[in-house]
Amino acid sequence: MTHIDGYPNIHHVTASEVLPQIQLSKGINPTARITGSDGRRRPCILIRSSPWKAGTAETPWRDVFDLDNGRIRYFGDHRAVHTVPVGTTQGNAVLLETLAEHQGRTPEQRALAVPLLVFAAVSRNKTPKGYVEFCGVAVVDSAEEIEQQSEDGAFPNYRYGLSVLDLSEEGDRVEWSWIEARGNPDLSAAETLELAPRAWRRWVESGQAALPDVRRRSISPVESSAELTVGKLMDRLRNLRVHTRAGRQARHKPLALLWGISRVATGKPYLAPWREFRDEVGGLMAEFGLPDSSVTPEYPFWHLQTSRLWDVHGLPHDRAAVTHAATLDRLNPEGGMSEQAGRLLGDPYVWSQAVAVLRETYLADVDQHALMERLGLAGYESASGVVDSAEDDVRETGPASRRTVASSRVVRDTALTARVKGLHGDRCQICDLQLRTRFGTYSEAAHVRGLGRPHNGPDEQPNLIVLCPNHHVQFDTLAIYIDEQGAVRSTADDSTTGRLRLHPTHQISEAHLRYHRALCGKDTTEHAPPGAPA
Repeated sequence: MTHIDGYPNIHHVTASEVLPQIQLSKGINPTARITGSDGRRRPCILIRSSPWKAGTAETPWRDVFDLDNGRIRYFGDHRAVHTVPVGTTQGNAVLLETLAEHQGRTPEQRALAVPLLVFAAVSRNKTPKGYVEFCGVAVVDSAEEIEQQSEDGAFPNYRYGLSVLDLSEEGDRVEWSWIEARGNPDLSAAETLELAPRAWRRWVESGQAALPDVRRRSISPVESSAELTVGKLMDRLRNLRVHTRAGRQARHKPLALLWGISRVATGKPYLAPWREFRDEVGGLMAEFGLPDSSVTPEYPFWHLQTSRLWDVHGLPHDRAAVTHAATLDRLNPEGGMSEQAGRLLGDPYVWSQAVAVLRETYLADVDQHALMERLGLAGYESASGVVDSAEDDVRETGPASRRTVASSRVVRDTALTARVKGLHGDRCQICDLQLRTRFGTYSEAAHVRGLGRPHNGPDEQPNLIVLCPNHHVQFDTLAIYIDEQGAVRSTADDSTTGRLRLHPTHQISEAHLRYHRALCGKDTTEHAPPGAPA
């Protein structure tokens, strides 16, 4: 049947003499690998999200689809009842494998990588099951191991960042003949690309650096003046109405907003019950508020509505402007980031910048690492991120104690860094300093987008710059950034401290530089006029 109840039948559309019938019974549905002349490959992986199951015992997570901005946060298939190690369930295992493929360094490797075909379950004729809507072709950007909660207790899982590609040139359609060709062992991966969408071909050619240009974007009319934009969002964060005492700004609202942003960043619902807010934000105020400040979470919960970034639901309309904690305890309303703010903050570039703006404007003198760790955002306080995880075994083996360390470390390509440093003759690309040692010269290769969590940057030449130790420290601690014109600027006051020296055979990814600017709170890309390049 071509249609069922007036809607296209996906099994008819995807019927094939080459591939077995596709399945959408699970959230993550891989097709079987085939062996072609240039290596093994999967034809595709079909991803399915069921929004009405979100938060249930069967599906305790909530996937976030921001298709207007080409981004999806998708959760793996580990559950509280699983006893196997996280990452070894079928869905997580195949998506982690896919992430490795999508980080391939050469076009030949990326041509073998599997495309994700994303679907969302939709209700039709008051029936919540059996209908799916095609959302696009996606690439896996990142994977992060997280802890989730369910009725059965805490359990580990993976959260994936997906980039949805722009299919506008194909009318937001994918020809199934492309997937069939990928499943044909008589065809090479390069031959199958002739049937692929243009955005996929561009990604295969250029890799992760191409994603800002090939990611799906909203093609809706120009936003009205009332619509929240990234620029307005950042302005409102910089200009919160906060109490000032003895020249010091209160931290209640900034801490509550950071908590709200952390919920968006970690895939939780924008709104949370008051009692949950009271306990969690109250704890943040006690630990990171001003020493002489009272712990009054009811104040930001209610008054943050004046920022036009925060919503409260579940209170009577005639509630007085000042709502007391006892009233909130009794009624337990919900509060959190507004829908418009939450959608914008679903973009890692935007939430990275929002976190930086709040920290720089209101919280510069707190322990940044401790604060980010408490919020579940460890790694955003530096460009390198969280790199190592180690278990130490201290043993007394001599005059000084020795420590046996078992660690998990990112493996760097030392030949790549040596080659890049050689191109620049061990000279800093900012100050041109070449450090002399007894046996030669010395410089350091810095990753623009850090390899550590949560940045998960690639270890590739476009993600490297050569720096002296001083500028490496400043770059890593977000004290300096590189603007769109290549000027090196101070994050504190935007003063120019130099200009990035370039080499004709060492192209640095603007996407990675933009990510670093966002960590510094200095990304202006989204503020460009309509039609300007992203």
